[in-house]
Amino acid sequence: MKIAIYSSKSYDKEYLSLFNKDFNHDLHFIESRLEASTVSLSSGYKVICAFANDVIDQEVIELLSKQKVELIALRCAGYDNADLESAKQHGIKVIRVSNYSPNAVAEHALSLMFALNRHVCQSYEQVKNNNFSIDNLLGFDFAGKTMGIIGVGKIGYVVAKTTKAMGMRVVAYDTNTNPELNIEYVDLDYLFKNSDVISLHCPLNKCTKHIINSKAISIMKNNVMLINTSRGAAIDTCAIVDALKAKEIGYLGIDVYENEKGVFFEDLSCEKFSDKMLEELTSFPNVLISPHQGFFTKDAINNIANTTLKNIKHFENKEGIPIEDLLV
Repeated sequence: MKIAIYSSKSYDKEYLSLFNKDFNHDLHFIESRLEASTVSLSSGYKVICAFANDVIDQEVIELLSKQKVELIALRCAGYDNADLESAKQHGIKVIRVSNYSPNAVAEHALSLMFALNRHVCQSYEQVKNNNFSIDNLLGFDFAGKTMGIIGVGKIGYVVAKTTKAMGMRVVAYDTNTNPELNIEYVDLDYLFKNSDVISLHCPLNKCTKHIINSKAISIMKNNVMLINTSRGAAIDTCAIVDALKAKEIGYLGIDVYENEKGVFFEDLSCEKFSDKMLEELTSFPNVLISPHQGFFTKDAINNIANTTLKNIKHFENKEGIPIEDLLV
């Protein structure tokens, strides 16, 4: 099939082209982000392949429908950027990659935890400047502390299993429980009050938007560590900045950012770029931000490319798409 691939980076071109040898699709790579103003770039293509920060709202769906688009293939697990109801109304199928590598994101969340706790970035910079003092690099043992996990899906499961093996007490909040894990499921207030580390692994929806807000922060332990590798809007950024200024938050590690569209995944180092909130966040020594790279491992990229192209081939051949990947 003819596939227009938005938000294409060098790795998208490399891995999708590599796996396409088995599927023989006609791939058209578009570097621009999908939004209303760029829909026309995919004119004549029945399949659109989009990524996490592409805009797939009602307006875009209507424009794609006019171009006779039949399928939107998300090469990611999250789908909060897609108006599924509008797609359904216009008869456009939407698929995703539900299980590319839970380990990739889970391991990145853990890496943020370790780097923050042991001041890895600060020590690296100090040693480069011949400063071998450790006075400001004091950390703590994770063993014996309480780990609070919000969202125990595939990624949260890996984080729970790993931190439990590290000797942490694990408490979790989720609308569904996983009987395979011997952990405590608690309400949100209990989790906020008792956790030394809180890690978010929930999808973004009406219930989870700003699940971390000023009220939640007010009942957390002083010096708590917050980790977010899910979606940026799960955290109220303004509330977090205020809490960091008031020294109510001890550590913040985020791989996602509430206003990341048009910023993350881009090299803006040579451009005039201003985001006061992001600038303020990066000014704190106890904040570590990575640019939405949690998914970015060879294993995950291989799975994303192969699954995306395979599911499109299933669609082309009118074969069944795995239920976990089929959204509409």
